[in-house]
Amino acid sequence: MNRAFSRKKDKTWMHTPEALSKHYIPYNAKFLGSTEVEQPKGTEVVRDAVRKLKFARHIKKSEGQKTPKVELQISIYGVKILEPKTKEVQHNCQLHRISFCADDKTDKRIFTFICKDSESNKHLCYVFDSEKCAEEITLTIGQAFDLAYRKFLESGGKDVETRKQIAGLQKRIQELETENTELRNKVQDLENQLRITQISTSPAASMAPKLPSTDIFDMVPFSPITPQSSTPTRNGTQPPPVPSRSTEIKRDLFGAEPFDPFNCGAGDFPPDIQSKLDEMQEGFKMGLTLEGTVFCLDPLDSRC
Repeated sequence: MNRAFSRKKDKTWMHTPEALSKHYIPYNAKFLGSTEVEQPKGTEVVRDAVRKLKFARHIKKSEGQKTPKVELQISIYGVKILEPKTKEVQHNCQLHRISFCADDKTDKRIFTFICKDSESNKHLCYVFDSEKCAEEITLTIGQAFDLAYRKFLESGGKDVETRKQIAGLQKRIQELETENTELRNKVQDLENQLRITQISTSPAASMAPKLPSTDIFDMVPFSPITPQSSTPTRNGTQPPPVPSRSTEIKRDLFGAEPFDPFNCGAGDFPPDIQSKLDEMQEGFKMGLTLEGTVFCLDPLDSRC
């Protein structure tokens, strides 16, 4: 693709920024598959991957298997690969993980991109048959990358320090809540000890006559001043103890369960904010290469 993209040049994009920012651009294509590659960029790399997948698809076709159709949804949030009828997402490739995108000059239907897998961190090459609109899809991915990069700089990239400060404050609130709970428990224990001391030293307890251990029927006599805590229940068991205050659910200053950024369930909170931003920054710094032309903006702001 003989187009050089530069922030300082005027670019004529195919779609409005709103279409890619607030919605997505759909394309129908046939999915030849994906295969692992050794490098994140390179024409020879994708050429070998296309040959490999075309050969594998030819074998499957001879066995009566059809090439599956998919729907591509391109936006600033990535490239989604869906089943056309059920809309089930088969792959979700984030733009900062896409490092290379190209269309085949000898076959206007074939286009491909390399994306780093989020779980294995391996580079995978995805190959599609797009019914003679390969170049348009390639440019659309380039435009989405451009907009996503700008959005990252305007929002997430400049919020790193702010988010780190928020995380630090939330951790401090958690520590204060823990200290507050411990102090409340200590105060409760002291109140209980004081109450027991007052009961044992009260005049009524010291002046009470000593009664015989048993009466004439060999029964333990009834004492109206017997402490309630020592009186057995009908079945002979002791009454249940008063629950400790330590069982209370820990709450923050706003009545909600406090947030601990260093100890949270995978389903409760998103991944670590700083590592996610670092990953996006690294991906955008690498840039997106369109058929040998590096597509990226100016270097990231040093404050990010």
